[in-house]
Amino acid sequence: MPISPIPEVKSLREHVYDFLRKEMNSGKIKPGSFLNLNELSQNLGISKTPLRDALLHLEAEGFVTFFPRKGIMVNMLTLEKIRDIYEIIGALEAQTIYSVGEKITTKDIDRMDALNQEMRDALEKDDFPLFYEKNLQFHDTYINLSRNQELVHTVQILKQRLYDFPRLSGFVKEWEVRSTGEHEDIIHRLRQGDLWAVADYIRDIHWSFKVQERFIRKYYFLQQEQGNSPRRSSRS
Repeated sequence: MPISPIPEVKSLREHVYDFLRKEMNSGKIKPGSFLNLNELSQNLGISKTPLRDALLHLEAEGFVTFFPRKGIMVNMLTLEKIRDIYEIIGALEAQTIYSVGEKITTKDIDRMDALNQEMRDALEKDDFPLFYEKNLQFHDTYINLSRNQELVHTVQILKQRLYDFPRLSGFVKEWEVRSTGEHEDIIHRLRQGDLWAVADYIRDIHWSFKVQERFIRKYYFLQQEQGNSPRRSSRS
């Protein structure tokens, strides 16, 4: 008689972690605010141990910072932090291209081309959640070929810090259109088989803070200063 696999059961710490991430993504827990461990424990009806463990996990990923006698601060996304994240993601994605380049097939490139067209179609319909989803899938086509799971996880978390912290409600359409153009350039270089050119382009153009800075400032800071309620940019 075949034995069914044991279903994966999340620990309480993992459930609390997921809950806090959802609260951050929705904007109910805001960047710059302080979390009180005792108050959270009482409100959630759980002991402080799984709550502290979940918050330590969030701290390790850069979402919060523990301050003695003050509480736990939800980190803000500053221009300097965005610059650092862009530099790290650019370097890691470039390294991925170097390491998995020979694994990228014509089928993979065709899929990236199709996903980029779906991104353009989503832009035409102003469907930015769909644009965002297809954008992640575009990059994941080659990122997920990596055997380095630490690298894959790091890139995923850094992108979540950029775009889901919280998920904002506006967009800079010019940036999104430019992104699809950059994807087209990546696809062209992949078809030529010049992996060095692809990696350099991803690092020095697509994930270059200097190249993207005017869009970053407009999206993350200018709209907020003007009193708008921007949503996530779908760049990834």
